[in-house]
Amino acid sequence: MQISTSLFYDRGSQAMATLTGRADTLQTQIATTKRLSKASDDSVAYTRLQGIARADADAKVTTGNLDLAAAGLATADTTLDAIGSQVQRASELAISARSGSLDSAGRQAIAAELDGILDQLVSLGNTADARGQPLFGGPDGGAAVTRNADGSFSFAGTLPSAIPTSDGQSIQPGDTAQRVFAAGGGDTLSTIAALAAALRSGTDVDAAAATAVTGLAAGGDRVTTVRASLGARAARIELDQATVKQAGIDREALRSGLEDTDITATIAELQKTMTILSATQSSFTKLQGLSLFDYLR
Repeated sequence: MQISTSLFYDRGSQAMATLTGRADTLQTQIATTKRLSKASDDSVAYTRLQGIARADADAKVTTGNLDLAAAGLATADTTLDAIGSQVQRASELAISARSGSLDSAGRQAIAAELDGILDQLVSLGNTADARGQPLFGGPDGGAAVTRNADGSFSFAGTLPSAIPTSDGQSIQPGDTAQRVFAAGGGDTLSTIAALAAALRSGTDVDAAAATAVTGLAAGGDRVTTVRASLGARAARIELDQATVKQAGIDREALRSGLEDTDITATIAELQKTMTILSATQSSFTKLQGLSLFDYLR
């Protein structure tokens, strides 16, 4: 039996090239901590990784929208808290106005403070969210609360633009100015304005104050109702945020299992590969030096 010199070299070279290539691959996997670098490494895993990447991109958009909605709801709640405080102060002033001991200066002082409260309420009612949209106004971005030339007030009755969240859902980051200030008949701002006018004129102050106390109690209830509605929406956002976060954690675990290098196992495989490569190189060198090899050529 004769052994071809070229066949011997080819087989030996091929074996060492294969082992060297495998060692290089393992070293790269250890250095980059990534098991996959191209689709041909594992086509099935690579396809799944592409799907995970798309899901991560979608989740990033959803997370941004949820954060925007949460911020809007938080701003709306803070604003409603301030509105409630102003309405409560107006109610206290209305009760004070019923005191028969008030002189003209006292009535004027209360009227002036009520005027300031009106200004604050109009300003608070037109608070905008992070998008620049009024929290209590319509989707066109117009004013939620308008003080008309005749002294009356107008309130937006449509909801602000909804923010898409997940699975085709959306959420309103605010409510309508109509619900905040005027739902159920009468409106908070006109009630305060009427009391201020009565105090300045000194006419039927007690009757105006009594009407204001009743109207402002209803106004405070409106604010509380809207805050409760926004609180329920905020709770839903928190649940959605937790769900999206957990889904991201689950996807990361799956991605890691598909893509990341198992360092301990890979180092062990590299050591084994290097041992076999070293033995193969040694055997190849020794066989080259045997006189029998020359005889069999």
